Amino acid sequence: MRILITGITGFAGSHLADYFFEEGDHEIYGTVKWRSNRENIRHIESKIKLLECDIKDAFAMKAVLEESKPDHIFHLAAQSYVPFSWRVPQETIDTNITGELNLFEGLRGLKMNPMIHIAGSSEEYGLVHPDELPITENNPLRPLSPYAVSKVAQDFLGYQYFKSYGMKIVRTRAFNHTGPRRGEVFVTSNFARQLIEVERGKRQPVLQVGNLDAVRDFSDVRDVVRAYALALKKGTPGEVYNIASGKGIKIADLLKKLIELTKVEVKIEQDPDRLRPSDVQLLTGSPEKFQKATGWKPMIPFEKTLRDLMDYWRSIIK
Repeated sequence: MRILITGITGFAGSHLADYFFEEGDHEIYGTVKWRSNRENIRHIESKIKLLECDIKDAFAMKAVLEESKPDHIFHLAAQSYVPFSWRVPQETIDTNITGELNLFEGLRGLKMNPMIHIAGSSEEYGLVHPDELPITENNPLRPLSPYAVSKVAQDFLGYQYFKSYGMKIVRTRAFNHTGPRRGEVFVTSNFARQLIEVERGKRQPVLQVGNLDAVRDFSDVRDVVRAYALALKKGTPGEVYNIASGKGIKIADLLKKLIELTKVEVKIEQDPDRLRPSDVQLLTGSPEKFQKATGWKPMIPFEKTLRDLMDYWRSIIK
């Protein structure tokens, strides 16, 4: 197949490219910005056809589609850091919504009709009540950040283009995922980096943390990108699917697991700057609908995910 991955240099995008290389003989295209950090794809960069594109630029997006002529599109490019969305709400909205709109309109203008995967987020659910767990796809969407609002809009825009124009769009709402290459601003990677810096003697044994009471549903990124691929192979256009482990873990317990993977002793301090204006407290998803449709289930134990994440930071911090 000819596969286009927008945001291929990112965390999920680079792992998805790895998945397709391991799977077989595909022609893989990926969008990059001129200033994109390509470290995540350095090991496969020579095998990918990289196309420079700011997804907010409709002409650039159309040119990418003309050149790649994809059979499958995985739209992962986004402003994906929740706290940053409060600081730059307009950039978040413009990138995530306008970028997707440019993709859809470019395809319509070129009269292309590939399979399209839209990567949504569990953040769309936002305020979740304890009696609503585990969260199904029918749960009300109560977004609590500009990022979450932008992902709800992406989600519904995908549904609208499916209904209005018959575009073959499958939407997913992935719950938290982590593993090697996770950006250091995200909670698991931030904790891991701090711990390895302490381990290497590069910082005092004090960990800065935010809200440790929140509960999240974590999967390994390598399981999640496999789910993305299955969404287009076996999912039904027009449908939306949760990608989740079905198990919640309190952030405080996750931190404890990471600390157990190193021999250092640390003091934990809450940093007020790490607290959000409104935080999602409970996010545990039901993967039942997706599992029935595709047969997918998580295969990588969370303990291995965390070990691999710690080893990733050990490889970087010497």
